[in-house]
Amino acid sequence: MAVTVETLEKLERKITLSLPVTTIQSEVDARLKRLARTVKMDGFRPGKVPMSVVAQRYGYSVQYEVLNDKVGEAFAQAANEAQLRVAGQPRITEKDGAPEGQVTFDAIFEVFPEVKIGDLGTAEVDKLSAEVTEEAIDKTVDILRKQRRSFAQRAQGAAAEDGDRVSVDFEGKIDGEPFQGGKAEDFQFLVGEGQMLKEFEDAVRGMKAGESKTFPLAFPEDYHGKDVAGKTADFLVTIKKIEAAHMPEVNEQLAKSLGIADGTVEGLRADIKKNLEREVKFRLLARNKSAVMDALVAKAELELPNASVQAEIARLLDAARADLKQRGIKDADKAEIPEDVFRPQAERRVRLGLVVAELVRANELHAKPEQLKAHVDELAASYEKPEDVVRWYFSDRQRLAEVEAVVVENNVTDFVLGQAKVNEKAVSFDELMGQA
Repeated sequence: MAVTVETLEKLERKITLSLPVTTIQSEVDARLKRLARTVKMDGFRPGKVPMSVVAQRYGYSVQYEVLNDKVGEAFAQAANEAQLRVAGQPRITEKDGAPEGQVTFDAIFEVFPEVKIGDLGTAEVDKLSAEVTEEAIDKTVDILRKQRRSFAQRAQGAAAEDGDRVSVDFEGKIDGEPFQGGKAEDFQFLVGEGQMLKEFEDAVRGMKAGESKTFPLAFPEDYHGKDVAGKTADFLVTIKKIEAAHMPEVNEQLAKSLGIADGTVEGLRADIKKNLEREVKFRLLARNKSAVMDALVAKAELELPNASVQAEIARLLDAARADLKQRGIKDADKAEIPEDVFRPQAERRVRLGLVVAELVRANELHAKPEQLKAHVDELAASYEKPEDVVRWYFSDRQRLAEVEAVVVENNVTDFVLGQAKVNEKAVSFDELMGQA
C-alpha cells in the first residue's frame, strides 16, 4: 500500500490508515464462531449457544480486539514500508467521513532522531590515572586488623579514648520532654569512629566508668529523624563500661586467618595489592568513561523523542518507589513524586543512549565474543571459584546482555579517547577511592 507520512513537529509524524469494513467484520465473525464452540452460558450446553446470543454478549469486545489488532498490523506494515524507526507507541484515533466501506484512523507517533556527532578531534577529555602505593596497602592492612580486633575491659579509673568501645545509658530531652529514640540502656559504640554525632562523642571522651554527665546536643537540619532535626536536646549520659581494643599483630597468624595460601606477610600484602589494583582499574574506567560520555554528548546534535524520555522517567519513578519500599516507607508505591525531578536525568540517559548507539553503528564498536569472555573472566577473577562465576554469567541471556552493554561502553570510551585531545591527569589513591 502507498504510505503518506506527514511531519507534524520535530520528531512527530502522522500516518492515515484505511481498512475495509469487510476485512474487520469477517475477522469478528471468525472469532465469534471460535468463541461459540467453547463459551459456557446458563441454559445452554457447551458449544450449543446460538451465534446471535454469543454476538449479543461478546460482539462489542471482540470487535474492539479485532480493530486494535488490525489497526496495529496496518500501522506496523505502513511504518515498515516507509522505513520509519518508531519511538514509543502511536496514538491512534478514528476519523470521521471515511469513504463507503472503509474505516479510517490517524496514527500520530514519534520517530527516533538523526544523530549528528561533531568532530571528536576537537573534544577535550581528562584521563585519570592512579597508583596503588605502599601506604594504601598499609591502610588496607589496618582495616583488616580493625575488623578482627578484640576488646578487654579497661582498669577502673581509666578514661575513655578514641578506639575504645563504651557501654552507656543515655536519655535526651527537648524542652524538658523525652522524644522517640532519645533513650537507651547498655548502648555500645566505638569512640572516635563517627558512629555517634560529634557532640555525643566529645562528651563521652575522657569520662570514666560510673560517671554521668549532662550536655547539649544540636541535631543537624538534615538529620534523618525529622522530629528532632534542627532542634537542640539535653542529654544525660552514664558510662557503664569501657573496653580497650586489641589489634592483631601483622604476622603469619593474621595472614593464615585471611586465607593467604603461603601464610606469609609478603603474600598478604601481594594479595591486597592485586585486589586494590583490580578495584583501581574499575574505578578509573568508570571515571574516565563518565568524562568521555560528557564530551561525546557535548559534541552531538539531536532532538529527543518525548516518548523515550517519558518511558525513562517512568523507569526512574518505579526505581525510586522500590527504593522507598525497601527502606520500609509505608505506601511507597503511592508516593507523590513529581516527574520533573527525574526529567534532567531521563533526558541525559536518552540522549546518551542514542548518541552511543549511533557511534557504535557507524564505527562497528559492537562487543565481540572474545571481549565478552575476557570481561567475564576479569569479573570472576576475585572469586574463590572463578569457573563457577563464568558459567553463571554465560548461563543467563540477561546477565550476559548487561556485560555486553559494559563492553560496548568500554569500546566507545577507547574510540573517543583515540580521537579526542586527552589530558593525562594523575590522582592519588585516596582521591580515587573517595577517601580524600
